[in-house]
Amino acid sequence: MAVPGDPPDGTPEGIGGGDEEFRSDEYRSVVFDEDFVRAARLQEFSAQERMGEHARAVRSRSMWSGGGSSRPRTGTPGRGARQGMLLVLLIAVAFAMAVYMGLSNPALPPATGRAEPLTSTVVPLAPATAVPGGRPVDLYAKSPAADYRVGAAGINLPGARRTQHFSEGQVITALSIAKDYLVQSSLDPDVLAGAATRPVRVLLDPDQTDQFDRSMTTPSGDGRHAVTGWLVRFDPGTAVVADTRVRVSGTLAVDEVSADVLEVITDHTFVYAVRPATGSPAAADGASLFTVRRELKLRFDREDLTARRAELVTAYVMAGPQDCSTDPAEGFRPVLAGAGPTTVGPAASDPYASGTPRRTAGLCGVLAEPTPAGEAPVSPAP
Repeated sequence: MAVPGDPPDGTPEGIGGGDEEFRSDEYRSVVFDEDFVRAARLQEFSAQERMGEHARAVRSRSMWSGGGSSRPRTGTPGRGARQGMLLVLLIAVAFAMAVYMGLSNPALPPATGRAEPLTSTVVPLAPATAVPGGRPVDLYAKSPAADYRVGAAGINLPGARRTQHFSEGQVITALSIAKDYLVQSSLDPDVLAGAATRPVRVLLDPDQTDQFDRSMTTPSGDGRHAVTGWLVRFDPGTAVVADTRVRVSGTLAVDEVSADVLEVITDHTFVYAVRPATGSPAAADGASLFTVRRELKLRFDREDLTARRAELVTAYVMAGPQDCSTDPAEGFRPVLAGAGPTTVGPAASDPYASGTPRRTAGLCGVLAEPTPAGEAPVSPAP
């Protein structure tokens, strides 16, 4: 008797015993375990999902899906998705850090090295005749300084133009710092009296402050540590300034010495009215003139321009009337009104003496006879 579902004439020859035999022979080695199902590229929709109209039978899996789990899909990404998102996040963080470091640490210009120490030469000028005295206003009117301007007005800045590597603004900054240095070191009343040094010190490159401090505390005529190489100072036991309206005349010139350094050369004459440190300051004829010629070389790198400071490289100073036998390193000692030279030449130098020799020993000049403004100077007789 035929079983329902069998062919009417029975099972044809050559055909195995139904589906069971077919499956067992053809797919005997295939095991549909849980790993196999999870690895499938297609996933069958559930019965409830297939009930929807026009519903598809299967859906494709992606790496962002839930990793082939047979559980219902949720909003939580699978392991592969989490690894992918973590990789993207790391790349984004690395890029953000690179941008931040580039913005917060811009490339700085290369350092130009330490500032050079100051080299100075101070030459006293001895009077050839007795020093004339009188009131400051009368002395100035009869001197070559009659047409000089008063104070900082006599330090004029030249026209500034950009250089190959520095802008016009940077050139103006260098010139203005040089002028500030001249004003503070040559015109400040407290500096002239030896009562202050800070107004000058703050304008120096930090690499030079140790040398400056040593010069102020232990001055020496060794060409490196003379107070009068850095600034104008009168020996407070000898003379004081009788008139704060110092007469000034001179020039400034700027030049680019390298791609990172500007150089300013200053050449100015300062004329001071001084009187004895002791005695009545109101004496009508107690004042005399003292002249200081200062030639300075100042350098500025880009950092100096930003910080408004200078590197004083060299200073050549002539000052008088002074006695050639005195050492001007600590302060100027003017020959005052009515006095004449006490020595013919500088103090003797002993080459056998121990210690550091005075490098300016033997340097002494003669102060020319002052010629009133508007008159031609008298040439010395042959």
